[in-house]
Amino acid sequence: MSRLFRDVEGGVLFPQGSVVCIGAFDGLHRGHRVLVRHAVERARALGVPAVALAFEPLPREFFARDTPPPRLMLARDKVATLRGLGIDSVGLLRFDAKMAAITAEDFVRGMLVRRLGAREVWIGPKFHFGHRRGGDLALLQAMGAELGFAAGEIAPVHLNGERISSTRIRELLVAGEFGQAADLLGRPYTIGGRVVRGQQLGRTLGFPTANLRFPRTPALSGIYATWVHGVFEQPWPSVSSFGTRPTVQGVEPLLEAHLFDFQGDLYGRHIEVEFVAKLRDEEKFNDLPALTAQMHRDAEQARILLNEHASPSQQPAHPCADAGNASPPQQPAHPCADSSITAAQG
Repeated sequence: MSRLFRDVEGGVLFPQGSVVCIGAFDGLHRGHRVLVRHAVERARALGVPAVALAFEPLPREFFARDTPPPRLMLARDKVATLRGLGIDSVGLLRFDAKMAAITAEDFVRGMLVRRLGAREVWIGPKFHFGHRRGGDLALLQAMGAELGFAAGEIAPVHLNGERISSTRIRELLVAGEFGQAADLLGRPYTIGGRVVRGQQLGRTLGFPTANLRFPRTPALSGIYATWVHGVFEQPWPSVSSFGTRPTVQGVEPLLEAHLFDFQGDLYGRHIEVEFVAKLRDEEKFNDLPALTAQMHRDAEQARILLNEHASPSQQPAHPCADAGNASPPQQPAHPCADSSITAAQG
């Protein structure tokens, strides 16, 4: 049975033992997946649950609250993806002042040994944990020899001579290099969630949008040509704005996707927005007519780009899906991408 837990303290969760992998897992790229798959394989071999430990917020977000690093993936998608990769239980541990003060030795004894009954612990290259980053592979192996568990480190994963890392993926996304980012991720970069109600300003301007909240600092900001998954079996062409909406004095990041030629109510629906190409940076316009004129130009440019960039047709867009190392099959762009009809949506 799948389990999600948040606290370091508490009762024994796995009296029969477990295999544990630990990491930030932001984006769950190809390197992360090698680590997770290995932990799952070892857990199946030993007949015990596979457990992934991550932290929320990310430690770097906690220590740099005024200038938090960009986030690739929200917690809900991280948990769903880990489960989709075969993880039986996810520990999304609350990272606060109390957690930051726990020594690496106490974390090993209290969390890994007592609560999780770890029989094996696996980490990525150069992973550190505990107060002042005092824990590493050497500590795990030394304590494991004393307390009865094994520990190992997964070697760095490279693609085309480049080490795969969340930092590198963030750089590629900022630069609009979505193809290269997808190579390192093992799938196109998407942001998913349930459609929420916005100010409905886009509807009055002739550009109704499906809105997704992103309550962290995103790696992206601007206007993009996108595909929306989860409306029908076929990805739907769209133009999306991701940012704080300076023309209307927005504050929190919001992803707004305008689905071309779509009519329907999407409120409450879970969708995935796949980023294809950046059109421009977000900017503040003097008035709404100037904003609307630019939105028309953005939509026209997005239609042209989407005709040139097909979306994977057989690869599910939900983050639980695992693209592995295979290249996704391609399909022609949605036929509506050439149309010029504007219809209402939620």
